[in-house]
Amino acid sequence: MVCPDIVGRGRSDWLIDPNAYVIPQYVADLVTLVARLKPVRLDWVGTSMGGLIGLGLAGMAAVSPVLRPDRGSWGLGAAADVPLGRMVFNDIGPALDVGGLARIGEYVGQDLRFDRFEQAVDYVQAVSAGFGPHDAAGWGALTEHVFVERDGRWVKHYDLRLAQPFALQTSETAAAAETLLWQAWDHLPVPSLILRGAQSDILTRDTARLMTERNPRARLVEFDGVGHAPTLRAADQIAAVSDFLLAP
Repeated sequence: MVCPDIVGRGRSDWLIDPNAYVIPQYVADLVTLVARLKPVRLDWVGTSMGGLIGLGLAGMAAVSPVLRPDRGSWGLGAAADVPLGRMVFNDIGPALDVGGLARIGEYVGQDLRFDRFEQAVDYVQAVSAGFGPHDAAGWGALTEHVFVERDGRWVKHYDLRLAQPFALQTSETAAAAETLLWQAWDHLPVPSLILRGAQSDILTRDTARLMTERNPRARLVEFDGVGHAPTLRAADQIAAVSDFLLAP
C-alpha cells in the first residue's frame, strides 16, 4: 500500500508557483510515481481530490492511444506498463456541488496557529462535521493529518497558497473540467466503487446515481449520518472497500 503526500502537503515539497496546485499537475506527479513503483497491478482508492486524480489517470488510459486503452493500462513504457485494477471513488465524481466547494474554499487558506493540540482538534471537529461521528481518539488521529507542530505551535500541514488556484476557478473552467471528467468516467475500463456520505454537499445523490447509469461497471454504496467525506475508519466503511478490492 502506497499513500503519497501530494505536492504542497504533508512531507512533500511545496511548489514555487502556487498556480500549479491543480489536478493536471497532481496527475502528472502520480504517473511518474507509478512508473517508478512498477506495480504488477494498481488498484486505486481516492477520497475527494484523490478520487479526481484517479479519474484523471484513468482518463489518460481511456483517451490517449499512447497509453494503450485497449489494455486497460497507462502504458508508461515497456518497463512500467501497469494494468489498472479496481478503483474506489470516495464521495467524489465528475460533477461537484458548488455549495460544498464554497464551504471548503472558506477555510482551506486560513492561516491558523494553535498553542495546544487540543485546540487544533476542536477546530478540525468543527469544520469537518461531515466526516460523521468519531470518538475523541478518532478526531485526534484525524487532526494529526491536518496540523503539525512547528516552533511550539500547531499549524496546518499544507501550503496555504493551495487556496489561490482554488479561488481563481471560474464557472467556465469548472464546466470545461466537468466535461472532461464525465468523458473519463464514461470510458472508465475497470470496475469501480462509488462511496457517498448520505449527507454529502460535494457529491449529490443525483450525480452518484447518474454515475452508475452512465458506467455499468460502477456500483454505489451510501453511508447514513455522514457527509463529505467518509473517513474509512468505521467498520462498515472499511468492509465496503476491502470486500470490493479483495473479491475474486
